Amino acid sequence: MTSMQSSFVIDLGNHAQVPIISFSVTNPFLSSLRSEYFVQATLNDSSQVQAITALIEAFGWRNVVPIYADEDFGKGIIPSLTTALNKIGTQIPYQSTIHLSVIDQEIVAELYKLMTMQTRVFILHMTDYLASRVLNKAQEVGMMTEGYVWIVSDGITNPLNSMGTTLVGSFKGVIGVKPYVPKSRMLNNFTLRWEGKSSKDVNVDLYGLWAYDATTALAMAIEKVGYTNNNFKKMNSSRNSVNLGSYLHRVLSSIRFKGLSGDFHIVNGQLQSPAFEIINGIGNGERVIGFWTAKHGIVKELNSKEKVSIGDIIWPGEATSVPKGWVIPTNGKKLKIGIPVKDGFDDFVKISRDSSTNSIRVTGFCIDVFEAVMATLPYVVPFEYIPFAKPDGSAAGSYDDLVYQVFLGNFDAVVGDVIIRANRSLYVDFTLPFTELGINMIVPVKDKKAKNAWVFLKPLTWDLWVTSFCFFIFIGLVIWILEHGINEDFNGTLPRQLGTSFWFSFSTMIFAHKEQVVSNLSRLVVIIWCFVVLILTQSYTASLTSTLTVKQLEPTFTSVEELIEKGEIVGYAKGSFVGELLRNSNMSKLKEYKSRDELHIKFSKGEIGAAFGGIPYMKLFLAKYCSKYTMVGPTLKTTGFGFVFPKGSPLVPDVSRAILRVTEGEKMEKIEKAWFGKQSNCPDPSTSMSSNSLGINSFWGLFVVVGVATSFALIIFTSMIAYENKNILMRIHPKDMWKNFITSSGEGESDGTNADSVDETTSRPILSNNNEETMCNQENQNTQTYENIVSNPQVVNPSQDESRIYEKELENS
Repeated sequence: MTSMQSSFVIDLGNHAQVPIISFSVTNPFLSSLRSEYFVQATLNDSSQVQAITALIEAFGWRNVVPIYADEDFGKGIIPSLTTALNKIGTQIPYQSTIHLSVIDQEIVAELYKLMTMQTRVFILHMTDYLASRVLNKAQEVGMMTEGYVWIVSDGITNPLNSMGTTLVGSFKGVIGVKPYVPKSRMLNNFTLRWEGKSSKDVNVDLYGLWAYDATTALAMAIEKVGYTNNNFKKMNSSRNSVNLGSYLHRVLSSIRFKGLSGDFHIVNGQLQSPAFEIINGIGNGERVIGFWTAKHGIVKELNSKEKVSIGDIIWPGEATSVPKGWVIPTNGKKLKIGIPVKDGFDDFVKISRDSSTNSIRVTGFCIDVFEAVMATLPYVVPFEYIPFAKPDGSAAGSYDDLVYQVFLGNFDAVVGDVIIRANRSLYVDFTLPFTELGINMIVPVKDKKAKNAWVFLKPLTWDLWVTSFCFFIFIGLVIWILEHGINEDFNGTLPRQLGTSFWFSFSTMIFAHKEQVVSNLSRLVVIIWCFVVLILTQSYTASLTSTLTVKQLEPTFTSVEELIEKGEIVGYAKGSFVGELLRNSNMSKLKEYKSRDELHIKFSKGEIGAAFGGIPYMKLFLAKYCSKYTMVGPTLKTTGFGFVFPKGSPLVPDVSRAILRVTEGEKMEKIEKAWFGKQSNCPDPSTSMSSNSLGINSFWGLFVVVGVATSFALIIFTSMIAYENKNILMRIHPKDMWKNFITSSGEGESDGTNADSVDETTSRPILSNNNEETMCNQENQNTQTYENIVSNPQVVNPSQDESRIYEKELENS
């Protein structure tokens, strides 16, 4: 029954208010009628779409071609199938329609047309009779061999077990879906009764089971309504105001039971879809390899909740490996590869024409990479280059126009210095990039070496200068403390002692100190300090030499913000999208350039202060002018060069994997060296960078070592003095001790009588007996004076402050 006929019958039911039950019409169009009296007691064709889509997604096929009958039954599934495939990213590049009255020659012609295409996955949706003719002819022309995939709908698999079908012989290697019918005792009994009353050559199919269940449901509904006569208008009961047809429809929708086909349940006038079996043709029959349910997807066992791979499948040609779903047809035409026509930077793509043969020769970095990538594919892909040019040889448009030609179908791919962009990926597919990412800025370099009178201060930072000066002072004081009591070179007046000590310390910079040190502790400090001074002076000399002799280059600009602030003119390649990005970055002063030589001229004339371009372009420019310019960035984020293919092209994954193999191997390095080279006259980047001044961070360890050593020497010196003179130090006044410490060496130098003696073994001064006696006499005198004042206060009336001083001195004595 056609959709028009079904619509007419449904319309009659609406007018007569009589339920219409269908158990054979599966067109999804009928569900959209929303009739109150229509019950579709069979599965909608669109219910199997999810099962078919799950199969395609499980095997990763990106392109499929539906082959369907050119009538309502065949066309009804296409809208829902297209929508479902788009959701999983699978494209339909072509739809093949077969007319019901088609002859065998027309079927063969259509199959040959399909053979010229890349896609090898076909979805067959038509009657079993027409499907058997198509599959038989496909076997004759060689489309049932290895590499092909045939998926059939339930319109073909449902009558597969009928004895009268002609499909079984051509079903080997085909996979399909069909509603799952659970085995039951009721089904077995019905089958036995059917075989006993019907012809041996006719089996009941799924449509017969649905018809039986629909009749059973209708009988149960009528019994529930309780109406037994033929009045379909009114009921002879208390419900005589209620429409019988509408009430019967509602009761029928509430009926739920286990029928011959499984669970029978009507929702919104539509039989609910059960699980689907996934079957595989094995010549004269079929075998179940899995199931699909709306809740768990594809499962190997119906009661399993885990999504696992289905069982082993025998594919066409008795292959056991999963077909990839597409091939490059050997009898098809070559891929048309569009290439850009360029005025400059022809190192990436260069087109030369032979005037005698009028043939073109295409070379360049991008061409070599593409051919290396295609050579690594496990299959041969024939292709030819077609320049995107006008009849006069000039460019026919921009890069966006060239990419759009792939979407229009004028080119099968585009190869060249095409940057991957988001707006372009809306209508084409890109492979993985085969060049570096980002857009960099090229600026001239200048020598930052300053010729001034204070350049000698630059090798060291200020914190290192100050730290070094403080340590020179510190070392001089330590040497004075350790030597002034035992070394005549460090004796004399206090200014002379300090001058000698500081002279000794600072003269170590050039190792010109002539004073001899006597103390072993002093010698330890001097040795360590001389080592530190040696490292400092050598580092200073090396840094100063580098500052005065090595050419130090720096970029004229280092950021986009600096360019905008100074209002500099910026250059970009003609026809490149970089100009649009620069305008979006608030840069209004822009100039175009066509080639790297023109870019150099604009820099030389001062027409531009900087230039922006992709990293490959900038590297090519620096390969020729590396001594005058430098690359700064990346400043603008973008992707690299990629190959362009149509949306959903099966070549994209394989080519992307091949790009990874080429870029990770030695082949890419050889191609880059062949086109960009390695310029020996370019300065080493390490020497072109400006050298930084030496800071305290480089020498703090040395200062810690010398600080610890000198502090350790002072502690030992002080401890030994205190221990050997502990009895005297306990009685001596602090003022007198410090005064004696300062002046003892000076007095000894003048007459030699009052100088303290020196311990020859330890080289430490020892207080003399004369000094000890003098101190004791002074102590007795102070004590006597205090006693006189206390006994006779009228004679002398000292102040309270003086009394406290005397009392304190007495206590100290």
